[in-house]
Amino acid sequence: MNTLHKNRLFFIGLLALGLAIATALILYALKQNINVFLTPNQIATKSIPSDYLIRLGGLVKKGSLIRDKDGLGVLFTVTDLKRDLTVRYVGILPDLFREGTGVVALGRLNTQGIFIASEVLAKHDENYMPKNVYKALKENA
Repeated sequence: MNTLHKNRLFFIGLLALGLAIATALILYALKQNINVFLTPNQIATKSIPSDYLIRLGGLVKKGSLIRDKDGLGVLFTVTDLKRDLTVRYVGILPDLFREGTGVVALGRLNTQGIFIASEVLAKHDENYMPKNVYKALKENA
């Protein structure tokens, strides 16, 4: 092998190494930003430390919403139809938040088994429409 072939082989190897490192860094960065959530059943079956920040996802159980008489506090139950988990949140709830709809809450599980949420996000289906359109469709049906 002459020096020209050795130089080409060296640069191709260097390029492959650079691409491998870049791919590894990109995959590591994406891993940091994945927003997955745990269901109440998954939280109950895993031992999660009380200081660990997690995302809880599920449905708001019908008839479980209790608002504080004074202040912005609210207590509700999130279910995955297997297990229920009580959630405590102080703040303004999203407009789409209702009983029977999907919700994702960010927070920590306290020692009493109550999920203390710092953020609540309401999920909606892909068929979202404004209230007045929904009401008109419902009346005509």
